[in-house]
Amino acid sequence: MNKILVIGNVGSDPEMRYTPNGTAVTSFSVATNRVYTTASGERREETEWFTVNAWGKEAENSNQYVTKGMKIYAEGRLKTDTWTGNDGQNRFRLQINADRILFLDRSGDFSQTKPEKVDQSEKDDQPEKDDQPETADESQNEEIEDLPW
Repeated sequence: MNKILVIGNVGSDPEMRYTPNGTAVTSFSVATNRVYTTASGERREETEWFTVNAWGKEAENSNQYVTKGMKIYAEGRLKTDTWTGNDGQNRFRLQINADRILFLDRSGDFSQTKPEKVDQSEKDDQPEKDDQPETADESQNEEIEDLPW
């Protein structure tokens, strides 16, 4: 099984493009941090960078609501791309082909896009619930299996 769960901070605004058959693809970088103390008592911090690729409706939602600096949860398949750079050095990039992206804070525009109250005349203009991105607040009632904590 190839499955990865990442919680981190978005390092770049999303970039959306389309495949030749019209499928939306959005990519953005995410940084995760780990702070630890060595055996000698020295405190260290490690940062890992991932490129998150979202497809279809998840791509459209990510492009609309994800902003640099916000905290997200991304779940999907891990893929490693390797290549030789112009300088002859081998390079690699960790990519997550995301099946699910949750917005863990409200620092983006998402908090301002949801209407507080919708009267019946405006309801036809509003997107269906399935069109709205899922946030961690909305998913508290769902069980997430296989979490390491």
